[in-house]
Amino acid sequence: MSGTLYIIATPIGNLEDITLRALRVLKEVDLIAAEDTRHTKKLLTHFDIHTPLTSFFQGNERAKAGDIVRQLLAGKNIALVSDAGTPCISDPGYPLLIAAIEAGITVVPIPGPSALTAAISAAGLPTDRFTFVGFLPDKPGKRKKVLEELRTRPETLVFYVSPWKVEKTLADCLAILGNRKAVLCREVSKIHEEFVRENLQTLRDHLVKKPLKGEVVLLVEGAKRELSETDMIKSDPEFMREIQSGMKRLRQKTKRYSFRKVFDEPLK
Repeated sequence: MSGTLYIIATPIGNLEDITLRALRVLKEVDLIAAEDTRHTKKLLTHFDIHTPLTSFFQGNERAKAGDIVRQLLAGKNIALVSDAGTPCISDPGYPLLIAAIEAGITVVPIPGPSALTAAISAAGLPTDRFTFVGFLPDKPGKRKKVLEELRTRPETLVFYVSPWKVEKTLADCLAILGNRKAVLCREVSKIHEEFVRENLQTLRDHLVKKPLKGEVVLLVEGAKRELSETDMIKSDPEFMREIQSGMKRLRQKTKRYSFRKVFDEPLK
């Protein structure tokens, strides 16, 4: 019988955010595949967990996925963790997840901390619908192309942004999306947690004067729905009254003619 692959969310800052279930599973599995073993070792030491570790990061995840799947097929239970938050969400793990699913291995998520859900829950922008973009491309051309594709989306847009790319990202968002409402969430769940609620222009001006430190989640208001010609007509009461009055006169006039008379008369 094959083992189970556990996708375990770990704290994004405050160690108290880890769940009791996550701690139990981390103790019980045979192996932990970690994005950075040194980082995860600190977490395990804090909670007195001594499970063996193996590195599993973006540079080696495709090469090591096969080996981990073979261990799972041999009956080992393995946990996948990233440095912070939930694996596979803008973090390593997707190649392993797909390989495990294709091999018929049971995959169990252990939910917990995520910068995405933490930020959007407290930002103050609409949450009924949102688009998670993750990290934008590094190259300016590709980054602007992605933003152009998002320009007319009506839902809240959510970006992960590296601290040294915040200013450029804000500049591109401002140029392509326009000066919308935005929320910059910094160091979520950590000591210096901060939510800055402004518009894109104000946020950019602020960063020029005082660069930010720490990981950032940027939320941007969705596009306003552009009125169609029909919408604009309906929104003009005077014009609507004129149309309704004209339609009323037309109906009164056509009542004086039978359909036979209308169609039998030659065109003039």
